[in-house]
Amino acid sequence: MIELIPAIDIIGGQCVRLTKGDYKAKTVYSTNPADTARQFESLGFKRLHVVDLDGAKSRHIVNHDVLRAITSTTNLIVDFGGGIKTDEDIETAFECGAAMVTVGSVAVTSPDLFTGWIQKYGADRLILGADVRNGMVSINGWKEDTTTPLLPFLRYYVEQGVKNVLCTDISRDGTLSGPATELYTEVMRAYPMLHLIASGGVSSNDDIIQLDRHGIPSVVFGKAFYEGKIDINQLLRTWD
Repeated sequence: MIELIPAIDIIGGQCVRLTKGDYKAKTVYSTNPADTARQFESLGFKRLHVVDLDGAKSRHIVNHDVLRAITSTTNLIVDFGGGIKTDEDIETAFECGAAMVTVGSVAVTSPDLFTGWIQKYGADRLILGADVRNGMVSINGWKEDTTTPLLPFLRYYVEQGVKNVLCTDISRDGTLSGPATELYTEVMRAYPMLHLIASGGVSSNDDIIQLDRHGIPSVVFGKAFYEGKIDINQLLRTWD
């Protein structure tokens, strides 16, 4: 049974969505992310994925007050990412109520720091962010492409004890063009022990059903919800 995780992306304290990670292609869906989080909770969701896009761009947490507003007014299990580059950043995220933290860029640029966080906080509280463009990992708010292929990147961190991976196909994110099911299936085939969270491109209930049929453990969706492309009540009935 696939886990359903709605997403809130934050720029300037507002709930937004980008297209393919382009900060110039921004749509604002709410001026109050905490209200949006409470709406998700009222619908019956238990988890929430929150991304500080300002933080990802600035390379340090920016919207920690928004995170605190969400966690202090809901009982949602919140995972938070974007701009977590230092010990201070990760401590701030946990202090502001994040149950889990998603880390991507640091895992590429400072692997010793990230593995130290795994040892300090435990693998259950950390999610490895693996943002992919053309098969290679991308970092710093998707602004920089690397020459690091996805599967070897994952292999290294599986060996370090990582259990949770959020994989986003950047080319599909915010496009409503359907998820990269083949990519996620390839990851699960290589590393079936991972709790993989698929992200990017979800456009309909059927997309989520297909991911479930392919054995993908979790899915994040945002734009499809905000634009009424998915039937939330039907989804929750299906996976209740």
